[in-house]
Amino acid sequence: MENIRNIAIIAHVDHGKTTLVDALLRQSKTQMKKEVADQEMIMDSNELERERGITIFSKNASVQYGDIKINIIDTPGHADFGGEVERVLNMADGCLLLIDAKEGPMPQTRFVLKKALEMGHKIIVVINKIDKQGARPEFALEATLELFLELGAGDHSLDFPVIYASGRSGKAGLLPDLSKMENINPVFDAIVKHIPSSIADATKPLQMLVTSIAPDDFKGRIAIGRVYNGTIKSGQEITRINRQGLQKKYRITSLMTFLGLGKVETEEIKAGDICAIAGVPDITIGETIADTETPEALPLINIEEPTVKMTFMVNSSPFAGKEGEFSTTMQIRKRLFKELETDVSLRVTEDDKNNWIASGRGELHLAILIERLRREGFEFQVSRPQVITREINGKKMTPYEKVFIEVPEKYQGAIMQKMGERKAELKEMRINGEIILLEFIIPTRGLFGYKNEFLTDTKGLGIINTIFFQYMEDPENWKERDHGSLVSTDTGPTNIYGLTNVQDRGTLFFGAAVEIYEGQVVGQNARSNDIRVNVCKEKALSNMRSKGDGGIEYFKTPKTMGLEDALEYIGDDELVEVTPKNVRIRKMHLKEVDAKRAERKTSGVKFDY
Repeated sequence: MENIRNIAIIAHVDHGKTTLVDALLRQSKTQMKKEVADQEMIMDSNELERERGITIFSKNASVQYGDIKINIIDTPGHADFGGEVERVLNMADGCLLLIDAKEGPMPQTRFVLKKALEMGHKIIVVINKIDKQGARPEFALEATLELFLELGAGDHSLDFPVIYASGRSGKAGLLPDLSKMENINPVFDAIVKHIPSSIADATKPLQMLVTSIAPDDFKGRIAIGRVYNGTIKSGQEITRINRQGLQKKYRITSLMTFLGLGKVETEEIKAGDICAIAGVPDITIGETIADTETPEALPLINIEEPTVKMTFMVNSSPFAGKEGEFSTTMQIRKRLFKELETDVSLRVTEDDKNNWIASGRGELHLAILIERLRREGFEFQVSRPQVITREINGKKMTPYEKVFIEVPEKYQGAIMQKMGERKAELKEMRINGEIILLEFIIPTRGLFGYKNEFLTDTKGLGIINTIFFQYMEDPENWKERDHGSLVSTDTGPTNIYGLTNVQDRGTLFFGAAVEIYEGQVVGQNARSNDIRVNVCKEKALSNMRSKGDGGIEYFKTPKTMGLEDALEYIGDDELVEVTPKNVRIRKMHLKEVDAKRAERKTSGVKFDY
């Protein structure tokens, strides 16, 4: 136990956690496969993580520094994946808190630091990216101290050691001078000196808390967690205590410890270390592996409740079943409920229409789930995201977010106007040179569909970050979206002639020769109502010509709608059809007559015939 340190690396998104872990792995001479060692962002092994440049899933690694084994846990930085951070902090005894030397503490910094302080973890502050242009290490340190005080940190936590680093260069030191830094060893030295060894007792009965699940084609479900007390041995009989307190005996078929980036078989693991076991086929996160003679459960992991929900449905479009490998009710249901085993912040319920309501921490959380499913070959459709409201003391309460915005001063007016329309309340405004820093409290619903507008309004120069604030009274009287849709009247391939005739009505989403169907949304109307248009129309060929024929009409470049763009765009009467090959926006009622009939029903209008 004296030779083991368990440490989690926490920070706001894009503050350099994964890059720093790369440096720690390389300079500790950890053995890695050649194809892994040659790439950047070693820990971001998932395809989606590499594309987006963010960590989505927490990872475990282990390095040997002298005679000390350091278990490293890399955590996500985005607020929507806070559930990952909350559960893996249970495995750690301390944290490396990374702060960007230019930006200072950001919204997610507050969230992860608050969770770490609640668990009593020792914090080492790493002021990272000191080689960044405009770096302000003194400002970053002062702002971090203010954050500690604001979160009510005690004397033990306020006396935090500070390391300055450049993760990209693989250098660190006690002073913010890159020229005097040689390697990343000061980070290792700080971990060994300041992070306590695990508080555990190998003589007590076995207790291990499962905090992660990993699939394995040969060994089945692998449970990863920390051994709090006792010793666990390969082939040992254990008692599994589930979340309801029910006990059942199993035999461990494989016991593994972490070595570098991989897992290796071992015969015995003592209290204080992190291990992986196989042999319990249906184990889930939060359960306890205990001794058979005196089984005692560890406290359950508490995870904050989700705030956004979305309805998943079987694809019912005219193109259903043509592009996906898995599209039936049974296949989609099985896959969604399987996700609950590894994502503790996700909730899934089934309604009486065989639809599934998935609830998550935010739009990105659910969008990543949808993207993963489509890459696995699933085909389905989803509704517009909605906030999860609660009734507290007879009042309808809705989730609110804290929004932090950085924009050049000239775009301030546009931001204030849009945020006001979305029922936001300005809490703080600071001026830093030509940059304005704004802090708002806004209903979560008010943020839906704002990301693209924000990028347009700030010409791509603005930075926006959000974090859950609390439940407050619903302001109600929400304004409907200020744009309508261009909806296809025909099924078939789009034609340049039909597209050119329609393009002045708004913004088109398709070019020529794209297969579409009646009721599919082909563009955004410049006005607030929907228009049915024919973009499959062909030019009539005849010998008749009139003056003006032959004039050149240019077709404007269509706007490409990705998955997140589509989820932001759709209204309450629209769906997003998701397949491995395409993302389409469609009306719930494809035929115009069906849409009008449904509208009459909802409005309660009666007609006498």
